[in-house]
Amino acid sequence: MHKILVPFSEVPHLSRTDVAYAEQVPELRPFYRWAPTPEQLPGVLAARAQTPVPREVLSAVLLDQYARLRGGEPALANIDALRQEGVFCVTTAHQPTLLLGPLYFLYKAISTVKVAEEAERRTGHRVVPVFVLGSEDHDLEELNHVRLFGRELRWEPKVGGAVGAMPAHTLRPVLEELRTVLGNSNHAQELWEILCEAYEKQPTFVEATRALLHHLLGHRGLVVADLSDARLKRFFAPVMRDELLHHTAHQLVGQTIERLKAIGYKEQAPPRPINLFYLQPGSRERIVQEGDEYRVLNTPLIFSREALLDLLETHPERFSPNVILRPLYQEMVLPNLAYVGGGGELAYWLERLPLFEHYRVPYPMLVRRHSVLWFDKDAIKRSLKFGFPPQRYFDDPDTLVRDFVASHADAGVDLSAEIADLQHIYERIALRAKAIDPTLESAVRADAVRAQGQLQQWQSRLLRAEKQRHDVAITQLRALRERLFPGGQLQERADNFIPYYLKYGKQFIETLLAHLTPFEAGFVLLEDC
Repeated sequence: MHKILVPFSEVPHLSRTDVAYAEQVPELRPFYRWAPTPEQLPGVLAARAQTPVPREVLSAVLLDQYARLRGGEPALANIDALRQEGVFCVTTAHQPTLLLGPLYFLYKAISTVKVAEEAERRTGHRVVPVFVLGSEDHDLEELNHVRLFGRELRWEPKVGGAVGAMPAHTLRPVLEELRTVLGNSNHAQELWEILCEAYEKQPTFVEATRALLHHLLGHRGLVVADLSDARLKRFFAPVMRDELLHHTAHQLVGQTIERLKAIGYKEQAPPRPINLFYLQPGSRERIVQEGDEYRVLNTPLIFSREALLDLLETHPERFSPNVILRPLYQEMVLPNLAYVGGGGELAYWLERLPLFEHYRVPYPMLVRRHSVLWFDKDAIKRSLKFGFPPQRYFDDPDTLVRDFVASHADAGVDLSAEIADLQHIYERIALRAKAIDPTLESAVRADAVRAQGQLQQWQSRLLRAEKQRHDVAITQLRALRERLFPGGQLQERADNFIPYYLKYGKQFIETLLAHLTPFEAGFVLLEDC
């Protein structure tokens, strides 16, 4: 396996904020607490240790959630270890997604394992990798489909509300369709058994997703947490009460967003006056304030202030933080050192620092998860035919085709030198014309523009003619680029892990664990050579 690191600044698919944070530009420094370097980890731990979390409750909740799972003793040992004051964690989070969704879901989990292992080495303390599953998310369209073998598998559960609570048996049609395309290889049979163990033996979608992650990474100690439990929500109730009464997040996050916009960074997640949902079986709807009353949108529910606060006290699990408050909730109940996320996630964490400071909650180190472009042997072989190094495939297809044609043309098709020569000739003529009769200069320069345009037209005609000579190769080049960047997207945002598991089995996971280094600043290209 050969690894290449491509600077994030050379990947056009990434946002400005993503690249700026990865490169640690000074203008973003006021918006986060810790530089994302391993040397900072002892300091992060010392600061985190000053604020207690409900360890006994956390461990008890997690043990209950793991009651139906088998194996993965390192993960179970880590859950028990979280009771101890000197044990910390590194966290990532994502909503449960059909068949683990795009590859980046798995990369987040692996990156979290690797950062936790590095934190353990750097601090001398036990550090647990934790994957928080956002089971209360209700945006089904974001997570109910997956692209496999050129087709889309779609889950239609026909129920509403929090996706994590949806019955796992509603996934049977998806599994039946998947079975028809998996094939009969040894890896296919192994994977089918893993998927059946997760989706047919667990009652809910979040539990099935936990089971699948546990099978893949439980041996490396990954703990998969669902924070929707009332026992944990109770510790967040004071913040939710303040949110209902004073709309604190709306003000603080809104001000931070304006500061970021003032230096040219886009808003990620606009805060609402109340950043809480109300959970019922089958629904998760926003809470809004109307005068002295609180209404749950799209329902007949209306509460007085006193009634809603009483309900918060007795049933905190019915209140669900949105994307604005969710990071704060995680950090209040987990002894966390670092949050591992993609560029979009870290961008919205940059909007949260004053909110953490207001509630005196330790702000974690923000670590960019690994981004990976995987070249298998066939892709490498095809790439060599075209003469491009792997990192060139980040270029758009038309640029690749143009450069391929130019490098394989029997006669040169690039007339840049001739156009430059023509510009110099006309410049000399224009100067002579001006010396003789100043009124002639503009006519000469206009003629120069026309002549330059004619040369550019000839260059386009030469390029088209050369493309026709290489038509088959160009089709193959475009096909390779499409395979690496499906639909023009990053591979990690389009492909699912299943085709890779069918080809490599468990070794796919182990290869990623072996070759992804924590805190490396760059887009990882892995060549299976």
